[in-house]
Amino acid sequence: MKVRFVTLGCKLNFAESSALGRSLLASGHTRAEDGEQADICVVNTCSVTDAADHKCRQALSRLRRENPNAVIIATGCYAQLAADKSQQTMASSQGLKGWEQVDYILGNNEKFDIPELIARLENQQPMANSRQPIVLSTPIRETDAFHGALSFSSSDSETDELHTTIADRTQRTRCFLKVQDGCNYFCTYCTIPYARGKSRNPHISELTAAAQQAINEGAKEIVLTGVNIADFGRSTGETFIELLQALDNLEGEYRLRIGSCEPNLLTEQIIDLVAGSRHIAPHFHIPLQSGSNEVLQIMKRHYTRELFARRVAYIRQRLPLAFIGVDCMVGVRGETEEYFSDYLAFVEQLDVSQLHVFTYSERARTRMVEMDLPVVPPKERKRRSDLLHRLSELKTRAFYAANSGQQLTVLWESRNAKGQMAGFTENYLRMTAPYDPEKVNQFETIQFNL
Repeated sequence: MKVRFVTLGCKLNFAESSALGRSLLASGHTRAEDGEQADICVVNTCSVTDAADHKCRQALSRLRRENPNAVIIATGCYAQLAADKSQQTMASSQGLKGWEQVDYILGNNEKFDIPELIARLENQQPMANSRQPIVLSTPIRETDAFHGALSFSSSDSETDELHTTIADRTQRTRCFLKVQDGCNYFCTYCTIPYARGKSRNPHISELTAAAQQAINEGAKEIVLTGVNIADFGRSTGETFIELLQALDNLEGEYRLRIGSCEPNLLTEQIIDLVAGSRHIAPHFHIPLQSGSNEVLQIMKRHYTRELFARRVAYIRQRLPLAFIGVDCMVGVRGETEEYFSDYLAFVEQLDVSQLHVFTYSERARTRMVEMDLPVVPPKERKRRSDLLHRLSELKTRAFYAANSGQQLTVLWESRNAKGQMAGFTENYLRMTAPYDPEKVNQFETIQFNL
C-alpha cells in the first residue's frame, strides 16, 4: 500500500515515526510521492501548545482533502488526549466532535500497532470516512511498555524514514535514539504526563546495542531523545550517568549529544563526565521556564533559579565554550509584570547561548487552568515573548563571537544548497563551506571565524 506520514512536534515523535516507517518499508509498503494518492495517511501528532493542536487539525483536514479515499490514522499526543476524551463522550450520542475526517485514533501506546493495523486493512477496499473514528487506546498512565525508536537524518532537520530513500543511508550524519518516555512531574501547565504516561525506559544494554548498530551503519552523531531523559532508570534501576558512560565507550568515530535535561537532574557529576568525555558534545539544553521563583512555584517546577544559575556557572567553569540552550515560557497564569521583570533581569545575567521561547496557552486537564490567578492578556504575552526573543539574538551573537578564532570540529552534512554544504561543531555552531562530496559525513577540524 502507498503510505503518507506526517510528523509534528518533537524529535521523539520523529524517532518513533522513523521506526514505524522502517517497519512499513520492510513489509513492502511504499511512500506516496508528492501529488500521488495515498492508501493510508498517518499523522503523528503533537499537543504541547494550542498552536500545535491547530497544526494537527490542519494536517488532518488537508490529508482528507488531498486523499479522499484514504484511511486516515491519527496517533501521538493530540490523538492520545482525544482518545482519553472519547472514553468520556462515546457513551453519549455526540461522540467525538471535530474528528470526522479521521478513521482511526490510536493512543501513544497503540502507535506501534500501526504496521499490524495496516496489514489488516491491506486487503480491504479504500474507504471514505462516513462515521465516527474507531478509537484504539489504553490508559497511558497504566502502561509500563517501552517502544524503542531510532531515526536517521542527513541534516539537522529531522526527516522520517518514509521521506528518505534507503540509498541515502550512506550519507546520513545523525541519528535520534529514544532512551526514555513519559514524565512523572505533572507541572501545572503541561499535558505531557497525560499524553505520554509515566517515566519508563529500556535497559542500558539495549540502547548501547542500538547505538552501536547505528554507528556501524554510518551515523556519526547520536542525539538522545525522550520526554525527561535524565529521569532515565526508573524502569531498570540504572542511572542516566551510567547510560552516558556506556554510550561514551562504543566503538568507532562518533559524537553524542544529550537532549533536554531538567536542571535538578543535570548534576555536577554529569557535567564532569561531559568535560572529560571522548565523545559527548559540550552541548546542553536545559529548561528554565521562568526566572522568577514565585512563578516556578506556581508551575510546580522542581528547582529554584539559584540552582539553575549554579548549573550554568558550573558548565562555564568546566566547559567555557559549551553551547547552553534554555527553554523559557512566558505568560503563564500568575506571571505579574513584577515577576516577569524579575525573570527578564535574571535571564539577562545568565551566560547562555540561546533561548527557546514558548508562549503559554491554556491546556485542558492541567491544574493551571483551575488556579485562581491573574491571566496575562494575549497581547502582553506576545510583548514578553518578543523581549526574550530579542535577548536570545544578543546572546547567540555573543556566543558566536566568543568562539571566533577557536579550533573546532565540524561534522559536514550531505545537503547541497547552491554549491554550499553546512555542518555543526561539537558546541553547535553552524558552519558552511563549498560543497565537497568527499567531506560529507566526515569530521573536520578547522578554525571558526565569524
